[in-house]
Amino acid sequence: MTGSELAERAGVSRQVIVQDISLLKAKNEPVIATSEGYIFLHSTKNDTLFEKVIVCSHTPEQTKLELFAIVDHGVTVKDVKIEHPIYGDLSASVMVSNRNEVEYFLNKVADTNAPLLSQLTEGIHLHTLQADSLDKIEGACHMLEQIGILVKA
Repeated sequence: MTGSELAERAGVSRQVIVQDISLLKAKNEPVIATSEGYIFLHSTKNDTLFEKVIVCSHTPEQTKLELFAIVDHGVTVKDVKIEHPIYGDLSASVMVSNRNEVEYFLNKVADTNAPLLSQLTEGIHLHTLQADSLDKIEGACHMLEQIGILVKA
C-alpha cells in the first residue's frame, strides 16, 4: 500500500505516515518500502524460505529479461545492491515476485526516468533471491547463466 493510500485511510498526511513507518523500521518491525508502496512482511514459523545472493551483469535493456527469468521460477527478487566508489555499499528494495510486479517496477523506473543502480557500476550488481525451495533458486540461476547474465565465481 502506498504512503498516500495509508494517509487517506488514517486521515493523516503522507508525511505522518513516512515518519511513522521510519519509527516502525527503527523498532525492527518487518516493514519495507518498495516502488509499489509499503509492505509488511508477515513471519510465520511454518514457512521456510531460502535465500541466495547472486552477482549479475547486464545492460539496462536486459533488466526485464533478467527479472522475468527469476520470477518465472517462483523466486522473489528482494533487493539490488551495488558497490559505489564514493558511498560504498548501496542497497534498494525491489520485492518483485511475478511478471505483473516486474512490469509495474519497470514502468515506475521509466515514468520517473530514474537510473537503475546497476547503471552506476557498468551493469554489475547483486540480488538477494528468496523462494520456498532451493531448487527454484537454482533453476533461476541456471536460466540467468544460460542467458549470460549470472556472473559465476
